[in-house]
Amino acid sequence: MSTKKDMIERQLKKRSIEDKAVLKAMQDVDRRLFVPEDMKDKAYEDSPLPIGKSQTISQPYIVAYMAQALGLKDSDRVLEVGTGCGYNAAVLSRLAKQIYSVEIIEWLAKQAKENLKKTDYDTIEVRHADGYEGWPEEAPFDAIQLTAAPPKIPETLKKQLKIGGKLLAPVGTSSQKLVLIERLEEDKFKKETLLMVRFVPMTGEAQKD
Repeated sequence: MSTKKDMIERQLKKRSIEDKAVLKAMQDVDRRLFVPEDMKDKAYEDSPLPIGKSQTISQPYIVAYMAQALGLKDSDRVLEVGTGCGYNAAVLSRLAKQIYSVEIIEWLAKQAKENLKKTDYDTIEVRHADGYEGWPEEAPFDAIQLTAAPPKIPETLKKQLKIGGKLLAPVGTSSQKLVLIERLEEDKFKKETLLMVRFVPMTGEAQKD
């Protein structure tokens, strides 16, 4: 059984996670609080875990890698598309000022709210809605992170980025790439592919693109 120390030292530090703020966030947020009772002994393992109805909590390394790639500042406002059980939002909340998180599956949105209520993560707002539309009334955002993979990045989300803001998303169907986009100007974006990944597909309106 892996311990939290194993998770930080072996899974993160030895695998290119060097950002001290990210490492502290991963240390501070207890993954055990976000997994089902029968999974708590596996909470610190370097793998996704089932949380019910074919949904999973991402492996710690991917959560840390994505947080590090965004390079968040403590004044940033972040949109997360795909709340899941709330774990990723909790980690992001340790790195940014405010997290707005959208979850398309109603029972998951409720579970995330319950999980977060048991903690002191009070800078996270969770909404049950289709993340394709983002959270327009709170836009623009300093960063947007998707935790489910659309066939292509929705234009609606790109338009909710600040100039200079970054959007990070797994993109693709059978083969997925983690893509980082930076908004340079109103209609100018820089795109970088970081690594191959495997996420659940983004459902709802994204599948019609």
